[in-house]
Amino acid sequence: MSATRRSVLTGGLGLLGLGALSACGGGARPVGPRSAAVASTEAARHARGLVTASLRAAPATVDLGGVVVDTWAFGDTVPGPTLRVDGGQVLRVDVRNDLPADTSVHWHGIRLRNDMDGVPMMTQDAIRPGGAFRYEFTVPDPGTYFFHPHVGVQLDRGLYGVLVVEDPHEPGRYDDEWVLVLDDWVDGTGRTPDDVLAGLTAGSGTADASGGHGMGGMMGGSTSGMGGMGSGGMGGMSGGGGDVVYPHYLVNGRVPDDPDVLRARPGDRIRLRVVNAASDTVFRLSLAGHRLTVTHSDGWPVEPVEGDMLLLAMGERYDLLVTLGDGAFPLTATPEGKDGQALALVRTAGGTPRTTAAATATSGSVLSLESLRPLAGTTIAARESDRTHDLALSGSMNPYRWTINGRSFPDTDPLEVRSSERVSLAVSNMSMMVHPFHLHGHTFSVRGSGVRKDTVLLRPMQRLVLDLDADNPGQWAAHCHNAYHAETGMMTTLGYVT
Repeated sequence: MSATRRSVLTGGLGLLGLGALSACGGGARPVGPRSAAVASTEAARHARGLVTASLRAAPATVDLGGVVVDTWAFGDTVPGPTLRVDGGQVLRVDVRNDLPADTSVHWHGIRLRNDMDGVPMMTQDAIRPGGAFRYEFTVPDPGTYFFHPHVGVQLDRGLYGVLVVEDPHEPGRYDDEWVLVLDDWVDGTGRTPDDVLAGLTAGSGTADASGGHGMGGMMGGSTSGMGGMGSGGMGGMSGGGGDVVYPHYLVNGRVPDDPDVLRARPGDRIRLRVVNAASDTVFRLSLAGHRLTVTHSDGWPVEPVEGDMLLLAMGERYDLLVTLGDGAFPLTATPEGKDGQALALVRTAGGTPRTTAAATATSGSVLSLESLRPLAGTTIAARESDRTHDLALSGSMNPYRWTINGRSFPDTDPLEVRSSERVSLAVSNMSMMVHPFHLHGHTFSVRGSGVRKDTVLLRPMQRLVLDLDADNPGQWAAHCHNAYHAETGMMTTLGYVT
């Protein structure tokens, strides 16, 4: 893809998508954010209160634990700040861009006003270098969320942070809460994410972000049009290894040689809010000597279920409970189909960890979407669909191009919906790569389980039907949350029309 085409994908996507949406459907008019959304924000500000924050996106030198890198970040730490707000309150965030490039902030998983969603040229103009933008919106749903740019592959730098939306009525029943952010890291190690993207799109076999060459970073280097073959993660299924080999994997911005240390007392019950902020890596999370209990997925409560490990795709968030033993224990996030690991250390006493990190991720029960059932009262009510859209996800490694229904964004066909409809998205992964599918501005119910989510992992050749209510007018991005897949075409628009 030419540089011009890539610039269209990062900036002008929405305008082209909107034009295509208007053209199809016999001149139907796209529906943008209604004044009711603004009125709702104003009412919530007065009723529940206003929470304010500021973010400055700028070049930064960051210590990842003995590995010092030059990157782009919100402040001087990776991850950036954790923002906290109560469900139903209004969040106002003033963002200043001191980067040498356009940027934005997308509030991942939040059902917010369309004009605050942070997708340049679809919901807002990009924030130019030296410019600023005020995001202000009602935050309706408690849960664990995060924020990141929606420009190019900026997610693969240090520009992300966690948004915790508290439930004032939640009983708690835990002694402490830890936020864990998982990431794959290349920026400032001799290459940038833009270098990685250039290598992928040039077909030069330079997807090894650790600085190596050849096809190793492409997990098999398939040219069959079915994507890379992966190296056997995901419980023996291919495609879990992504497209990029990274030199570092992080927990809370730290490499394993100098990990984040999380301290508590023996017997403490800890709530873990876990975010996979990686761009190209599915992780398998475990805590040596402990069982993990999943309580929430993408912010929504589920029936508690216990297991030894948890599978998290890019963009997914899970809340867990764990009761800690006496000692020092490695908490590991093992990248599926890749070498290396991310590591933190949990301490309730002195001494060295009882179990090696590598041993914690190779055996035991693995929790994933298939393990979950929704908590009563949190589901989207069952009803007959008014409209169904079929989405086939596919692509190839050489040329590096990813598609929905055979087309790359911005040439994908928009998904037309009308307000108050029940809409079903029948999403089929027709490649041998995994694809975490993410929908902006809405949550959906995964048919068969009823679990409510906004990001869902599709394994190779898997099909899922996602049911949603068209209750948030605007033009919304729907895409693979592998940053490199989205940037090279696996994206479309869910657009409301009248």
